[in-house]
Amino acid sequence: MNKLVNYLKGAREELAKVVWPNRETTIRHTIVVIGISIAIAIFLGLVDFLLSKILEIVI
Repeated sequence: MNKLVNYLKGAREELAKVVWPNRETTIRHTIVVIGISIAIAIFLGLVDFLLSKILEIVI
């Protein structure tokens, strides 16, 4: 039981050291992640479409 208490105390101390981002930074990074995800989805969709059309031509 003592090990668990020490672990939780250590975890709390480490979390106190964390520098959390402000609201604007969080929003900006979230928008970047969503934008990149959409761009990758569009790219992979186009690659899939083109490869399926090429396969249709070959077969």
